[in-house]
Amino acid sequence: MSDGALSQEEIDSLLAGLDGGAAPAPSPKAGSALSAPETQAFKAILDATVGAQSQNLSMITGLPATVQAPVVDTVNRDGFLRDVPEEILAVTVPYAGSLPGEHVFAMSKETALKIASLANKDEGLAELDDMAISAVQECVSTLTGTQVTVIAEKTGNRNIQAGVAEGSFGPKALARVPSGDMVRAVYRLQIGEGEGDRLVELFALPFVKDLVASTGGAAVQTPPQARAPDASDGGAMGGFGAPQAGMGMAGGGMPMMGGGMPMGQTQGYGAMGGFGAPAGMGMPATGMQAMGGYGMNPPNVQPVQFASLQMQQAAPEPGNIGLIMDVFMEMTVELGRTRKPIKEILGMGEGTIIELDKLAGEPVDILVNHKLIAKGEVVVIDENFGVRVTEIVSPMERMSDLG
Repeated sequence: MSDGALSQEEIDSLLAGLDGGAAPAPSPKAGSALSAPETQAFKAILDATVGAQSQNLSMITGLPATVQAPVVDTVNRDGFLRDVPEEILAVTVPYAGSLPGEHVFAMSKETALKIASLANKDEGLAELDDMAISAVQECVSTLTGTQVTVIAEKTGNRNIQAGVAEGSFGPKALARVPSGDMVRAVYRLQIGEGEGDRLVELFALPFVKDLVASTGGAAVQTPPQARAPDASDGGAMGGFGAPQAGMGMAGGGMPMMGGGMPMGQTQGYGAMGGFGAPAGMGMPATGMQAMGGYGMNPPNVQPVQFASLQMQQAAPEPGNIGLIMDVFMEMTVELGRTRKPIKEILGMGEGTIIELDKLAGEPVDILVNHKLIAKGEVVVIDENFGVRVTEIVSPMERMSDLG
């Protein structure tokens, strides 16, 4: 319109877009969803992150955590809204750099409260206030950072970045999700004991298509024939369950080779008891005796003889450590920490009491260049404060602090 005002029809159209399901969803365009190979390739990328994501959640929450491989599909906004609670926490973390795209994590209020209470060590947390949402945002930023690392490895593109996480809790109809069709990944989480949780991750469809195209479009998997057999393969030889893929079952329960011929009747190989047996010979009537060694003589096993080891003092490696002995490093004693929302920090004044995360009498932290190296107790030396070292932090704790 020439005067810049919106018509009633345009206003109705905008309101319908915010209704979260009242207006019919546009029918997907042909070829807009991921194909089966694209879905498999993208799922392979996400599957490669679940081990690191489990460790991330365990470090954040302080409890054993497991993230299961996700279920991946293509949905529109209405399809997403049908499968989530009425109120959700949606945390937006857009991808940026050379592969930009919309990206959102969505979870129920209960899941968000569990993560926030464990991260903040506040078991009495009952509402998703600003501090709780901030804790979940940090968790989501960590999960996204792991994804960025894996994507960079798969694509060879080091110019992929994650934006700033922004969380918003409220009715699902108002949640910010990728526009148009989107790719949904649904994870099952197990944090500590009790019931599992559900985490939904949404990606813009063009982002996923570009990502899969940059990896060559093929799922990164170990070929089945090169993979060690395990129970999940349906029972490899010697395991429980059905035989391996490519093997059928003969009428009497005998495994069959790919062409439908029972094992033990293969041409030129004979029974499994020994290679080179005449064609048509089956298993020996005495049972499965030859299975273990395929008909070969048992190997001659002998214990390994190791030379005796004697403790010897290793010669010191030459170095120039003396050149840095006069370099000063900042040593800090930390009495404790706490987290406050910005509104409380701005409201502080003279006389405000700040409660720290350490109990009275608990050892203080000794840091060098902001890295924890020891713990100690506060003492008074003449008119000055001092610290008596009571514990040197173990290398494992120091490595965890560096991470």
